[in-house]
Amino acid sequence: LASKSNFISSGINAEYGDRTQKLAVDILGSLDNCKQLVVLCVLKGGYKFCSELVDSMERHICSCEINMSIKVEFIRLKSYQNTESTGDVEVIGLSDLSVLSGKHILIVEDIIDTGKTMTYALKLLENYSPAKVQCASLLLKRTPKSCGYIPDYLGFTVEERFIVGYGIDYNEYFRDLPHIAVINDEGIKQFEEVGQ
Repeated sequence: LASKSNFISSGINAEYGDRTQKLAVDILGSLDNCKQLVVLCVLKGGYKFCSELVDSMERHICSCEINMSIKVEFIRLKSYQNTESTGDVEVIGLSDLSVLSGKHILIVEDIIDTGKTMTYALKLLENYSPAKVQCASLLLKRTPKSCGYIPDYLGFTVEERFIVGYGIDYNEYFRDLPHIAVINDEGIKQFEEVGQ
């Protein structure tokens, strides 16, 4: 395992719960005449944020007596090796995307980096004629590599560093951290995949 010196703590952690609740209220407020929202959780990194966001939405639905149900589906969009995007997007999961036809969809993502992966996902979903597609992302990286994509709902922006924890991994490590952190160069080198 990495030593604690491999991480730099993130100030986001203190504000996370309040921001997630605010996003839940904003998302539900945008869904006029929606009886069922399909939440499309992008695995693996989005699972913790998705779980808390859905819980917050469900609490708001109950407390405000909103006539809406939430159905959660899963998809995996893999585009990284080490700290770099491969340029290719591998889609794994939900085998029949046609079930999304005519549905209100909320894609829940952990982090938007260049935006290319999410742009690809949105184009893919357009082929199945959903009623509405929106995206909520916990984090948006401020990077000159961005294609300009900004999610409909955003938790926080972060500088161009490699983020780990709270579901977000580095080569499948650190996903289980209970907080968001920045992995430093020593940590990146220690857990780098070699020869792939």
